Amino acid sequence: MFGGGGKIKIDKDLLAKVKKYSGLAGYATPEEFVQHVLEREIAKFEENGDTEEEIRKRMQGLGYIS
Repeated sequence: MFGGGGKIKIDKDLLAKVKKYSGLAGYATPEEFVQHVLEREIAKFEENGDTEEEIRKRMQGLGYIS
């Protein structure tokens, strides 16, 4: 799914949504859409100057990591 040999597993229902909305939003591929979304989210962390600990706590609070 991603260049450079990196692979990320995505739930099949979420992948179906990615495919659907990436096309509706005008992205050439689902990979392009996912890359753009990830870059945008990472930029938010960088803009806020969050430390790793702050990011970890926020992600735990959202249920993304335990």
